[in-house]
Amino acid sequence: MEAVKINEIHRNELPFLIEIDESKCIQCGRCSAVCSFNAIKPAVELRKSGSIKNDEKVKKVLVIKQNVSLDNYCRGCAMCANVCPNNAIRIIRNKEDKYSTIYRAKHADSFKKGGRSNLNTEGRTLDKIKIGRISQMTDPSLDATRHTFELKTPFGRVLSADKLDFEVREGKVVQKHTLPPNRWIYPIIFGDMSIGAVSWRMWEAMAIATAYLNEVEGIPIRMCTGEGGIPTRLLKSRYVKYMILQIASGHFGWNRIIKTIPSMIEDPAGILIKIGQGAKPGDGGLLMASKVTRYVQEIRGVPKADLLSPPTHQGLYSIEESVQKMFLSMNAAFQFRVPVAIKVAASTTSVSVYNNLLRDPYNIVGGFFIDGLAGGTGAAHEISLNHTGHPITSKLRDCYLAAVHQGRQGEIPLFAGGGLGYTGNFAADAFKLICLGANGVFTGRMLLEIAGCVGNDIGKCNACNTGCCPSGIATQDIRLVKRLDVDKVAQNLVNYILATNIELKKLMAPIGCSTLPVGRSDALITVDKHIANRLDIQYSC
Repeated sequence: MEAVKINEIHRNELPFLIEIDESKCIQCGRCSAVCSFNAIKPAVELRKSGSIKNDEKVKKVLVIKQNVSLDNYCRGCAMCANVCPNNAIRIIRNKEDKYSTIYRAKHADSFKKGGRSNLNTEGRTLDKIKIGRISQMTDPSLDATRHTFELKTPFGRVLSADKLDFEVREGKVVQKHTLPPNRWIYPIIFGDMSIGAVSWRMWEAMAIATAYLNEVEGIPIRMCTGEGGIPTRLLKSRYVKYMILQIASGHFGWNRIIKTIPSMIEDPAGILIKIGQGAKPGDGGLLMASKVTRYVQEIRGVPKADLLSPPTHQGLYSIEESVQKMFLSMNAAFQFRVPVAIKVAASTTSVSVYNNLLRDPYNIVGGFFIDGLAGGTGAAHEISLNHTGHPITSKLRDCYLAAVHQGRQGEIPLFAGGGLGYTGNFAADAFKLICLGANGVFTGRMLLEIAGCVGNDIGKCNACNTGCCPSGIATQDIRLVKRLDVDKVAQNLVNYILATNIELKKLMAPIGCSTLPVGRSDALITVDKHIANRLDIQYSC
């Protein structure tokens, strides 16, 4: 008898198990055809036929089997179950999963994945916070449907009154020097996801939704391009004014952007210098070679290879250097007409960075984006996703209170992100963060879910790094990308923002605010004493 191969991976060690009810299966092949991971395959099995009393014969039977492989295994996306006409397939999460351990032992490499962290041991602070201050007799609530609300926030440096350089000449107030560039935008920003990390159809849908919301609905929302550049035609169009161009440590795509500046008919909405992100703080970007198609190579100016961004911007090893070199150079490139902001990962050092930027004597830092550990990513080492980072809520609050302590709140607008909409209501999460001190929020997770992402935070799918996204969102495979309907995704994004716009008003009206309640922590209560003490908000029971 052949010895049992204990050092090979077995079906019962995979993250998900596929169960097929053969009495319902009609062997149509839809399941294996739709599986982008090749996790199921047609196979032939030998079966006995006949009863015990009669002579038994062996015959070949066509069946559908789960693939047992380190490379082609089930990620739990359930696309096969979705297309099965007879509900003959069930996807079961395996509690005995040992895949990542076996992967490390076989490949001598760190296990990588996309999506989000799968360790939710700390719970969600935002779910334990409620809007508890309701205006009634002394200061009546507003009418959410008929009152006028000003849902705009500054993007760009806001100078305090004593720094405004004006003088009176011949009875007129005259500005002596040029003020820092500033834009009034909607408090929600479509988060940075690059062409390459997401498919061109997904990126196009976000761009279409952004333009429609601005031009038709009158909602001045902005979209961050992500690292990697954007098409030249868009750079030269009037729609670039709705785009925040991101520059990260890899500088991918910036050669094309810089060369196109003389041909631009509009300035971009802003520049975002990414120092770090919440899903993998202290680590650089990663775009797997499988997703670096020809058009991605052309936009980024790179060969087909794994594209790794350094963990820091080369040559920038202090806050002072960052201000002098990066901020000044990017401001000079656009002749100081475009606000320049910085994005960092939430950590215990975030407040130190923010404090130093507040003291910037050049007044050129136009925004501070802080990203919490619940944010997602296209590719990362699992160890980084699950074990590094800081929740967004307390770090945002620390930054805001640090500015209040200096009497400089609002001078550098705060934008927060990382896991918003986790429990289904994005507007509520955004409103609570604004009350804790954010001028606005940014999101990527919500956009992907609206587009049809089948992944979640408890391990389902999370294969954005493979280029095999079954929804056509995080892939460059033309066969998979065709599954994504650009027009429907764009329409759904527009509809969701319109719904969010209504919900923000429904939360602002009861507390009697017609403008964004930035820092209005008195409107919040919590049932958790530790949260109340940490965030300095009212405890309620």
